[in-house]
Amino acid sequence: MTNYLVTGATGLIGRHYMTEVLADPDTERVWVTVRSGSRDKLERMARRWPNRDKLVPVIGDIGEERLGLSEEDLQQLRGRVDHVVHLAALYDIEADDEANEQANIAGTANTVALAAEIQAGCLHQVSSVAVAGDYTGTFTEDMFDQGQRFPTPYHRTKFESEKLVREQQDVPWRVYRPSIVVGNSRTGEMDKIDGPYYLFPTIQKLATLPALPFVAPDLGDTNVVPVDYVAAALHELVKRPGLDYRAFHLVNPEPQPVMAVFNAFARAAGAPTVATTIGGRIGRGLVDAVKFTEHLPGVTIARDALLERLGIPPVLLDNINFPAVFSSAATRKELAGTGIDLPRLEDYAATLWAYWSEHLDPFRARRPGPRGKLDGRRVIITGASSGIGRATALKVAAAGGIPLLVARREAELEQVRKEILEAGGQASVYPCDLTDHESVHKIVEQMIADHGHIDMLVNNAGRSIRRSIRLSYDRMHDYERAMAINYFAAVRLILAVLPHMTQRKFGHIVNISSIGVQGIAPRFSAYVASKAALDYFSKIAAVEMHGDGITFTTIHMPLVRTPMIRPTKIYDAFPTKSPDEAADMVMDALINRPKHIGTPSGQLINAAYNVTPSLTDAVAYQAYRVFPDSAAAGGDGKLKIGKGEKHLGRAASALIRLTRGFHW
Repeated sequence: MTNYLVTGATGLIGRHYMTEVLADPDTERVWVTVRSGSRDKLERMARRWPNRDKLVPVIGDIGEERLGLSEEDLQQLRGRVDHVVHLAALYDIEADDEANEQANIAGTANTVALAAEIQAGCLHQVSSVAVAGDYTGTFTEDMFDQGQRFPTPYHRTKFESEKLVREQQDVPWRVYRPSIVVGNSRTGEMDKIDGPYYLFPTIQKLATLPALPFVAPDLGDTNVVPVDYVAAALHELVKRPGLDYRAFHLVNPEPQPVMAVFNAFARAAGAPTVATTIGGRIGRGLVDAVKFTEHLPGVTIARDALLERLGIPPVLLDNINFPAVFSSAATRKELAGTGIDLPRLEDYAATLWAYWSEHLDPFRARRPGPRGKLDGRRVIITGASSGIGRATALKVAAAGGIPLLVARREAELEQVRKEILEAGGQASVYPCDLTDHESVHKIVEQMIADHGHIDMLVNNAGRSIRRSIRLSYDRMHDYERAMAINYFAAVRLILAVLPHMTQRKFGHIVNISSIGVQGIAPRFSAYVASKAALDYFSKIAAVEMHGDGITFTTIHMPLVRTPMIRPTKIYDAFPTKSPDEAADMVMDALINRPKHIGTPSGQLINAAYNVTPSLTDAVAYQAYRVFPDSAAAGGDGKLKIGKGEKHLGRAASALIRLTRGFHW
């Protein structure tokens, strides 16, 4: 009977290896080091492993001396461990020097010291073919230090950690060098984006194009193996006697052209494939031209921005292929007759693709449902009890979305929800004071608990104040109230949902601004300033959130006949949009997600101010004189009131028609 001590058992290779070793009838006990904060993770994984009674967790950390094991654990292990299998490491070509050194070098040094202290029978290190660095030619299993250089901290620290194992003389050792490890060939299971997975978002985008073969440069060869093959081969080689002081390449025996790997996954995705590769001088010239962009000011930023949108780290450009060919003759000889065979990538690529698409695609939340772009989307709508918010909620529900209705008055929200349910839709009600921090965070937490996710947010709730500055000298509270609901409340809700949206790599936020921001709206200094603040917050947030898949639309809404404008009686004579028409603009923002939606008159006024600001000021001043302050605002309210209508002068009527929808 055989006893093992395993580090890194919760990693991709580790958990597959644990299935193999626990299922082996010759295994007596498997001690597994686990950090105290990861015990729950280990327990969840162990539910899938066979013979869990053989598993013994011990609290430890490879970053500490003797792995941080207690004296009691050391006493229990001393002289009883046949094999220390060191799987814990950092597998990330993007990680920096410090992270790689801590995990790969320090972690291995601590494991080497522990193996010696507990008098282990053999130390097995899972290294990587990355130790070959930039070596060109055939790299055999008995080769190690060939004067090669290392393109990334990951390559260098894998070399240095293997060197530690080889140079220690206290415990017999064996080294295993997998190539690029992908998911399980039978289930597709994978836990992170690595290797060819970086190309998957690009392949997915290509899948939307006609399936016409295309030409690409020859990018050389790579080497891919599924994790179940690595785990099975590792277990076989670990337990077999007589193999000490040797390295084993767990690789594909034949180099795989990068474009052949690309094509295998492209076929699985239904995307166009590469029909011909351009090699020789022309192909190398194309590749060199791309790499040369690193030296062109500004081009690197644009290139990296494009790569980021595709989910491809720039460092991959220099590490997409292997200059070396990895010989695995000795490994294949030892595995002959065991039934451990390497499957062809073409036979399991579709399985890997399906698993990635369902579980790992960082942009999977962006995919629309079968009934359209809003199908199943959870959309927060503030001010949903009436006006634009109510009309938008009805339209979102009709499009298959699920509006999350927010306003202060619960009874009115329930009435909107009732209308949606009677029409066959779904909706949820969340009464909230948007000016209260705790209330906002509480409803966001409740929404996520109720629905699992939030896709979109419509900041519609607002407060309009029409009052000239000369009547506002002692009314600072007008500005504070406008900012409280129009700016701070909207930002408060945005900040509450952003962590959730960034985690899902998807989210769209629609802010209902005002046509007044595009021009000069006399008497709306409080209202327009608060909306302008939100406009510029959104512009900056859109830049910072770009890499997280969060987008923003600003709607410069014209005058809409809602309860918000009812106190201003002068607007009874103004042509306005209906709430239903305004909701159509919001639906356009939710479905098509443009940066901006407005009206021709708003754009014209904005252009006029940018070209002739002084003249525009003069014209706006005349409008300011034409339209008086209302009595509600503290003005004299000298407007002649007819039978339900306002009688305005010719100049005012003409200006209303010219600037249709503008706030005067």
